[in-house]
Amino acid sequence: MRLFRTGIRIAVLLAWVLVFTAALLAQDQALRLNPHLDYNSDSVDGPLITGNDTQTGVVAGRPNYVMIYSEGCFNSKRQARRTVALSERYKDRVNFVIIDLDKPQSPAQLKLVERYYEGAIPDLVVVDSNGKPVYNRAGEQSEEVLSHILDVALQEKH
Repeated sequence: MRLFRTGIRIAVLLAWVLVFTAALLAQDQALRLNPHLDYNSDSVDGPLITGNDTQTGVVAGRPNYVMIYSEGCFNSKRQARRTVALSERYKDRVNFVIIDLDKPQSPAQLKLVERYYEGAIPDLVVVDSNGKPVYNRAGEQSEEVLSHILDVALQEKH
């Protein structure tokens, strides 16, 4: 009986450690806004968004939100704030790909830039879970409009 109780205690402790570790990893992958952004100028304040393995490309089988930007664009800075808010709301259902044109891109990101980037920033792309682009426009867009587009993309079936 004593061995059984010890085994249960160890199992509970291991489960707690796994949950805590997963929570820390999820925190590391969350998108974070650069706290030093000047939203009123085209100053280069460094990467607008960090976190969430920013070198990834589109993930098959789920909707993807792609933001292509440049660090010195105040429109991109304002859109970055909306993008981070959206990522918090959709983090478990939508893959967020952040492409900084001022930094080297991964091969997956280069493919996305070649396919979708039309020369103006910020460029926002939403790809549904079937890999079909459902939105691709340059310029700022409201959080409400993008949320609606993501909701529609989430309803698409394979």
